[in-house]
Amino acid sequence: MDKIELRHVSYSVFSPEGKESPILRRISFSVSPGESFTILGPSGCGKSTLLRLCNRLIDPTEGEILLNGTPVRERPVTELRRKIGLVLQTPVFMKDLSLRENLLYGLQGPQSRSGDDEGQAARLLEDVGLSMRILEQKPEEISVGQAQRLCLARTLATKPEVLLLDEPTSSLDPAARLDIERLVEKLRREHHLTALFVTHDLEQARRLGGQGGVLVEGRLIETGSIENLLQRANHELTRQFVSGQLQG
Repeated sequence: MDKIELRHVSYSVFSPEGKESPILRRISFSVSPGESFTILGPSGCGKSTLLRLCNRLIDPTEGEILLNGTPVRERPVTELRRKIGLVLQTPVFMKDLSLRENLLYGLQGPQSRSGDDEGQAARLLEDVGLSMRILEQKPEEISVGQAQRLCLARTLATKPEVLLLDEPTSSLDPAARLDIERLVEKLRREHHLTALFVTHDLEQARRLGGQGGVLVEGRLIETGSIENLLQRANHELTRQFVSGQLQG
């Protein structure tokens, strides 16, 4: 199990004229091995950008991100992205591959295959509550909930230590949303995963519980237990977000 830590992480984009537009400003927090941390905040506050920094889809302008004490920039990107898995808001499949090939891709990449790939695929699908029959279908034939479960299975195929979840239930109906929340918690515990869960949904954060932080305009305003953040916030911006005064 790995600890993930952010130290004074900032990220900016620059115009062709060199004008800086800060997206994240000096973010610092850590998540202990096997624990979960929920990042709350209104839309456009930088939540998704923060997750993309963690597995080096982009790199910080300033600061350092560490995995088990080692800066992520010192790790080969391919290795890092197998250790830090990312699940997106909307299920995404590689268009030229079948559902079976999409899942098997996560096991060893596109080149090599082992004799036990089918067995591993069956175990992964069992983990997320799907049967092997789903692999006989086309991507457009399965529900969004099934697709998100399959994406979770594909992410688990690389045996990650850290799971990044970028509002993975935002496109689901309420019942499927609850199913995925319960599934993620089950998988986190069974696989001893360290998890970063991004959401703007206060009720979802309440259900997830544990520790978290509130991100507003690129700044980590406050951290602590979700219960305290939602009911006994110290910072005025946190109280404004919780009360609906900041757009979610």
